[in-house]
Amino acid sequence: MKWLILILGILTNASASVLIKMAMLPPRAFPSPSNPQAALSNWPFWLGLGLYGTAFLLYAAALARLPLNIAHPVLTSGAVAAVAVLSVLVFREQFYWTTITGVVLVIAGVGFITAGVA
Repeated sequence: MKWLILILGILTNASASVLIKMAMLPPRAFPSPSNPQAALSNWPFWLGLGLYGTAFLLYAAALARLPLNIAHPVLTSGAVAAVAVLSVLVFREQFYWTTITGVVLVIAGVGFITAGVA
């Protein structure tokens, strides 16, 4: 159950990042002093904000079940790797060999960090 909570935390955090990026792209507009009502129709922003809140709650639940030195690196590095992959799939951003290498190293690092935890 503790690992499921962490996986859900990673997925909600990464999804929130993607939605916030969507919220900042045209034709959507972030609210400004000249157009404060733009925030009301920017559904990706509000959904992303809600998912960040959910990710925080899942992180807190994971901390109740796992040591901090396990939960934090797994959640943050997992979200970094997921966002790197999602940025290519959703936004067609460049995926350089260095990005691929970094994602592989992140996954390997998380494997080493969690190797002794059942």
